[in-house]
Amino acid sequence: MANGTDAQLPTGSSAPQEPGLKRVMGPRLLLLFVIGNVLGTGIYAISGRVAGVVGGALWVPFLIAFCIAFLTAFSYVELVGKYPRAAGAALYTNRAFRSPFFTFMIAFAVMCSGITSASSAARAVSGDYLQEFVTVPAMVVAIGFIGLLALVNLRGVAESLIANVVLTVIELLGLLIVIAIGVGAVLSGAGDPSRLMEFNTEQGPLLAVTSATALAFFALVGFEDSVNMAEECHSPSKIFPRGLLLGLAITGLIYVLVALTSSLLVDTEVLADSDGPLLEVVRLGAPGFPLILFSAIAICAVSNSALMNMMMASRLLYGMARESIIPRQFGRVLPVRRTPWVAILFTSMVAVVLVSTVDIALLGGTTSLLLLVVFGVVNVAVLVLRREEVEHDHFRSPTFVPVLGAITCFLLASPLTGRPWEEYRIAGILLLVGLAFWVLNRMILRRASVDSAEGSR
Repeated sequence: MANGTDAQLPTGSSAPQEPGLKRVMGPRLLLLFVIGNVLGTGIYAISGRVAGVVGGALWVPFLIAFCIAFLTAFSYVELVGKYPRAAGAALYTNRAFRSPFFTFMIAFAVMCSGITSASSAARAVSGDYLQEFVTVPAMVVAIGFIGLLALVNLRGVAESLIANVVLTVIELLGLLIVIAIGVGAVLSGAGDPSRLMEFNTEQGPLLAVTSATALAFFALVGFEDSVNMAEECHSPSKIFPRGLLLGLAITGLIYVLVALTSSLLVDTEVLADSDGPLLEVVRLGAPGFPLILFSAIAICAVSNSALMNMMMASRLLYGMARESIIPRQFGRVLPVRRTPWVAILFTSMVAVVLVSTVDIALLGGTTSLLLLVVFGVVNVAVLVLRREEVEHDHFRSPTFVPVLGAITCFLLASPLTGRPWEEYRIAGILLLVGLAFWVLNRMILRRASVDSAEGSR
């Protein structure tokens, strides 16, 4: 019977033993991490784009996206309870299907999603919210922002989590302000309630909702990041079920309330044209509220999402190195700070390239597409891994949940949702890049094996 905490692919006894990651997260920190990681860039920046697709019924796609994400969260809870280690979807895919190539591609897609999301946040920081303070070249802000995230990440997980707690409280405050503005508008008779059931007439209600849900799902995928922090949690098998599911439920409720407020107070076209849609809500719903203060809150919220995404991406590379899926150099940890420094530097450099050369707005939809496929695979993996027992107790979800999760994720990733074909083209290019990395990785590992064999003679 396999031990879920220790079982892994062979890594080679000759590999130097790196120190493990530092366990600093308890149930409260985990809950705040989940909430802070899901909230942020999505609701502060992407809700306007979702409104442009669905129309005034902005709350509908967020509610549906939450339900689909909640199904997949059950699968993650079961798997992290069985295998409380870093690497998340890559680890589960590796154990379920035993295909190094498939595992690599899944991990590559997840890593790209985290880096792209952080890059999107970097661009968002330099948009409408920052313009309330000062006009600075967007590229300078974005690159400097990524550099700052790398420094915080290198400093240590404890420091990063302290920053997460502070920023999570601030971003929650910002969203509660928006919700309070909505409540005040309802009580005073302001706003236009009829917009709440208006759907985009160009596509029809069904296609408008499915297309918008596919986009809104991007705002609810942060729970994957928390799974990659399993090795830095105390008793992850015990605290993850409550922390992950409760955190996702809280964020889903907040999203729906904020979406209702946004549609109630702001015309759909105004929301769709703004890269700071919640700023428009405050501007119209509470004219006396200092916009510069809300902009500062929004920047903190977006920064928090970016920090958590970069932490996830680096921990994912670290976990892959520990599983011998990529060269072990990516698993190197600073002796004192106990942070995966090679993985942090690599993911930060990739993020700098992205913010410098790629249209992040278009990649947002592509990232949602890739993650939906990944989540579909994870839902299948949890069923496959039911045949593998572990020695410790862990959460087990009802069988129909991962089945329904897999069906809905794959459906939402399909062309039936009305996704632009450009997103599939970009996804194909990204996967080709991943294929190139796979070939390079195999060459490196093969060369290391030959050198090791020659050295033992």
